[in-house]
Amino acid sequence: MFGLCIIASISGGNMAKGLICGFLGILTATVSIDSVTSYIRFTDNANLLSGIQYIPVMIGLFAMSQAFETIEDIYSTDEIDASVTRLLPTKEDVKTILRVAPVTGLIGTMIGIIPGAGADIGSFVGYNTARGMSKHPELFGKGSPEAVAASEGGNNGVTGGAMIPMLTLGVPGDAVAAIMIGALTIQGLTPGPMLFKTNKVLVYTIFLGMFVANTIMVLLGFSCIRLFTKVLSVPKTILTPVIFILCVLGSYAMRSNFYDVGTMLIAGVIGWLMGKVKIPTSPAILGLILGPMAEKNFRTALLKSSGNPVVFFNTPICWFFLALIAFTLFGAIRGQLKKKTN
Repeated sequence: MFGLCIIASISGGNMAKGLICGFLGILTATVSIDSVTSYIRFTDNANLLSGIQYIPVMIGLFAMSQAFETIEDIYSTDEIDASVTRLLPTKEDVKTILRVAPVTGLIGTMIGIIPGAGADIGSFVGYNTARGMSKHPELFGKGSPEAVAASEGGNNGVTGGAMIPMLTLGVPGDAVAAIMIGALTIQGLTPGPMLFKTNKVLVYTIFLGMFVANTIMVLLGFSCIRLFTKVLSVPKTILTPVIFILCVLGSYAMRSNFYDVGTMLIAGVIGWLMGKVKIPTSPAILGLILGPMAEKNFRTALLKSSGNPVVFFNTPICWFFLALIAFTLFGAIRGQLKKKTN
C-alpha cells in the first residue's frame, strides 16, 4: 500500500493524470487468474491466464514509445555533443550524491528484504524519496546527478537486501535470489539459518563475491564512459531500428512468447500517445507491478483475521508504514498546492 501511495508523488505536474494512470495500471493487473479463489478474471484466451506481464509493458512504455517518438524527426540533423570533459564528478556533485545515495540505498535494502518486491520498486521509492528531500526537485527527470544517484541507490540497495531473507530464511527477495536458491538446491545445499553453520565458507564467499562484483562494476563504468557516450553520436536512422530490434528480442526472450511482443508494441503505442498529452507513464508501471501484490496480501490478511480490519493496526510495523503513507500523501498534496499557488 505504501508503494501504491507513491503514485501520487511520481505523477509529475498533474496528480490527477498520474492517479488515473496508476489506477489503470492496477486495473490491468487484475487480468489473470485470481490468486486467492482461482477465479478467471477478464481473460478471453489462454495467453492472458497468467496475466499481463509487466516486463513487456515496461519495455513498451519506456523504450518503444521513445523509438516511436524518434521516428517523427528521424532525419533531423541536430547534433549532440558526446565529448567527455571529465571522468570524475565535481565536488558539488559528490556532496549531493553522498547526501542522497546512503538514504536511498538503505531504503532499497529495506525493500529488498520484502519478498517479491524487486529492484523496480526500489528505484521508484528511492527516486521519489530523493525528490522530496531535494532543494531542486524541478531538475528531476532532466539528467540531474542527484536523481540518477537516488534511483541507482535504491536499485542497488535491493540486491543486498534480497540476500537477507534468502540466506537466513530460504525465501527469495527477488527473481535473482530465487535463481540463486535454485542453484544452491541443485548443489545439495538448503538456504536457511543452518547454512551459516554447515557452510560458512560458502556464505562468506557470496558476500565477498558481491563486494568484488561491485568493485569491478565501478572500474568498468569509469573506464568505459567515453565509449558509452559514443551512442549519442549514432545517427537516428541506425539507432532507432536497433532499439526496435532490442525491444522485440527483450520482450520475446522472457517467456519465448510472441504474445508478449504484441503486448510490448501495444504498450509502446499507448506510451507514445501518453507522451503527446503529457500523461506520466511511471504510475501505470507501479500500479501494474504492485497491484497484484497489494491485492493478494490484503485479502490474505483479511482471511486470516476472519475479516477483522484491526489486523492492519495491531503491530508497530503497521503503524510505521501508515505513518509513511500519510507523510507521502501529505508531501504530494502540499507540492500540488504550492504549484497552484505559484
